Amino acid sequence: MPRHVLVPLDGSPQSRHALRFVAGEWSDARVTLLHVINPVQAGYRAGVLPSGSEEWYQKARAEAEDVLTDGRELLASEGAADSGDAASSHTVDTQIEVGRPAATIVETARERDVDHVVVGSHGRRGVSRLVLGSVAEHVARRSPVPVTIVR
Repeated sequence: MPRHVLVPLDGSPQSRHALRFVAGEWSDARVTLLHVINPVQAGYRAGVLPSGSEEWYQKARAEAEDVLTDGRELLASEGAADSGDAASSHTVDTQIEVGRPAATIVETARERDVDHVVVGSHGRRGVSRLVLGSVAEHVARRSPVPVTIVR
């Protein structure tokens, strides 16, 4: 049974489903919720900062904090519902990083001494997956610890 689980959250239904999985499976695990701010979304290219980059970052940071707060609340409510107790037994840490999501998740798994990663997946197949890439697949292939992919 994992003692410390990393759950990347991006606000999608898939990442919320991954968090529900953790709440149901490992009620006593320490959980680190990670949100990765992807600078590609702001149009960063070859070291050139787009105009309004500070405003974009502040907005992205505020959204990240909202996603992590929602995740913390979801974990607490799911844990309480599963155990019938008013409080979840999870110890929860949150972390915001800037970088490429897949690589940052793997790096965080190494640095935070987690023993399991649970990641939500959109479940794309074929050309869609090739064009858009798969964060979950990248994490599963490169993670130093076991990975559970939840759809």
